[in-house]
Amino acid sequence: MAATVTYTVGQVNKYIRNMFAQDEMLRTISVKGEISGLKFHSSGHIYFSLKDETGVLACVMWRSDAAKLSVRPKEGDRITAGGSVEVYERDGKYQLYVRKIEQSGIGELYEKFEALKAELSELGMFAEEYKKEIPSYPKVLGVVTAGTGAAVRDIITVAKRRNPYIQIIVRPSAVQGEGAAESIASGIRDLEAYGCDVMIVGRGGGSIEDLWAFNEREVAQAIFDCSIPIISAVGHEVDFTIADFVADLRAATPSAAAEIAVPEVDDLLDELSGYGEYLDSRIKRIVRDKKNELASMRDSLERRSPQALVRRKYDELEHLRKDLERYSPANIVNRRRDEISDISRRLKGTMPLRIKEKRHALEICAERLKGLSPSSRLKGGYAYISDGKGKAVKSVKDIKTGDGLKIYVSDGRLGAKVTEVEDGSKEK
Repeated sequence: MAATVTYTVGQVNKYIRNMFAQDEMLRTISVKGEISGLKFHSSGHIYFSLKDETGVLACVMWRSDAAKLSVRPKEGDRITAGGSVEVYERDGKYQLYVRKIEQSGIGELYEKFEALKAELSELGMFAEEYKKEIPSYPKVLGVVTAGTGAAVRDIITVAKRRNPYIQIIVRPSAVQGEGAAESIASGIRDLEAYGCDVMIVGRGGGSIEDLWAFNEREVAQAIFDCSIPIISAVGHEVDFTIADFVADLRAATPSAAAEIAVPEVDDLLDELSGYGEYLDSRIKRIVRDKKNELASMRDSLERRSPQALVRRKYDELEHLRKDLERYSPANIVNRRRDEISDISRRLKGTMPLRIKEKRHALEICAERLKGLSPSSRLKGGYAYISDGKGKAVKSVKDIKTGDGLKIYVSDGRLGAKVTEVEDGSKEK
């Protein structure tokens, strides 16, 4: 009996790879099918599967070939992919290395998706007026998803990190395969009956087949009928389902849904602290204003109290009494008598002095008059001469020879007649 040869895994994979490489049919082949599990890698490569009723074939298209595509492939597209079937030696996995893609039409699932989407939109199930507002401060968060897996862990982790006090009710349900749609719809109704504040319905990413339960009418109707706001979180950011359009809000991922549904408790505490400071200052201001108002009312009441009124009336009457006394006839007469007495006293004090002053001035004037008096002059040997009419004779021109004159001396008058007129001015 021949000895059995033992090979390494690498040797077997390399042998199989060489077998594929030697097969002329596999080196240049075209395969038609429906795109499923489509992934666009950040490197530029495209990963997907081709499927039909009989099986699934893994495919990869390198960046250099993907850059030549004129139409970007979509999940559910029916295509004909040209390339070669080779073995990836490290993993021992065979796959179709696609070099070109020709569109063959839209897949059956995608057709069903677009048909249901159009129908539900026509019924108004996507309308904004039916969208409910997500509560700002929920106390109870409901989650409808698989009981195990990354989605539920991510939701719980994010929600508890943002608010350790929130209550999370997880309603486990099937999220893919037969009976998944009924399980999701039942979970929504159960959490609605429980009475949570907001609900997250979703699962992690996957192919269109994996996410198909969220494209079923039964799930869409349960979301639309639910009285509690629902956030859909199905798949990754690029994945869209009918549930996303019906839900009150769509989140790109389960983690993002938890971010939306649960507010940051620290932010809430800061906000509450701000409200507390505002209320404290507001209350203090109100108390201060009320104290001032009370003091004003107390002053007003004191001013209007009977005692205050009596006191003011008494003061007014006292003032009036003093005015009456001041302006009474007796007081007026007394004041006038006092004024007259004061004037009389002043007159008595100043009159003798004034008389003495006037008498002295009169004596001075009398002495001056004596010096100017004609009789005084006459007593000095002078005479006063007037014509026959009594007019004073001041010049020889005023008389002529033969005129009668009257000569006044100190002790009488003389009558005379002019016998000669001599003009003394010619001698000058």
